[in-house]
Amino acid sequence: MEFITYETEGYVGTITINRPRALNALNSQVLEELDATLDAVNLDEIRCLILTGAGEKSFVAGADIGEMSTLTKAQGEAFGKKGNDVFRKLETFPIPVIAAVNGFALGGGCEIAMSCDIRICSENAVFGQPETGLGITPGFGGTQRLARVVPVGIAKQMIYSARNIKADEAYRIGLVNAVYPLEELIPAAQKLAGTIAKNAPIAVRNCKKAINDGLQVNMDEAIVIEEKLFGDCFETEDQKAGMANFLEKDKSKKLKVVPFQNK
Repeated sequence: MEFITYETEGYVGTITINRPRALNALNSQVLEELDATLDAVNLDEIRCLILTGAGEKSFVAGADIGEMSTLTKAQGEAFGKKGNDVFRKLETFPIPVIAAVNGFALGGGCEIAMSCDIRICSENAVFGQPETGLGITPGFGGTQRLARVVPVGIAKQMIYSARNIKADEAYRIGLVNAVYPLEELIPAAQKLAGTIAKNAPIAVRNCKKAINDGLQVNMDEAIVIEEKLFGDCFETEDQKAGMANFLEKDKSKKLKVVPFQNK
């Protein structure tokens, strides 16, 4: 991989978009390498992913304008599909993904962050969908995900005006869960990922699927999705161990550490 690095520690994997000279902008090669990296994640070992960008200035500054500037209509649509396919794979990835946003998250950068389950950012983070200033629309899911993450009126204002927002405003509107000093961002992401990874992996995966799938349908259909995924957890080693641990708690009321398995 030229532009993507992947590291693991325990049950947590970290994907870094590593193209700092271009502020980690997304070109076709970056998208292809990210797609291949996701395919290579060992889901028998990894329970949570962190996605971040190399350097201190930028998470992902956007899609590569140099590559986009000469595209035809058909090529533009194909490029949008390439980005959307990868981002949708990220969004529906079986395990949780945390975006650790360090610096610029503009255009495709904001869109890839919104494809993650949880977003946290550094104090120098800047978010935005600047595409209308470039004569195009957001093409990697921005018109769809932003309006689902923040209030619709705010999403429309950000997209129509192409105005960037800073970390404090991103937190206020609910685009990110927390803001940290830059040096504390990755440790905070690792701590959160570690907390998630300690829980029963089948249950966590089923929770993600229940939330994501349930949001696409009405409530009557959504609770059926939940019922099936709830039932799917039973008879697993994790369910047996977790409930036995609870029932066998000692007099101090402290629960034992359960060595959850991926089965």
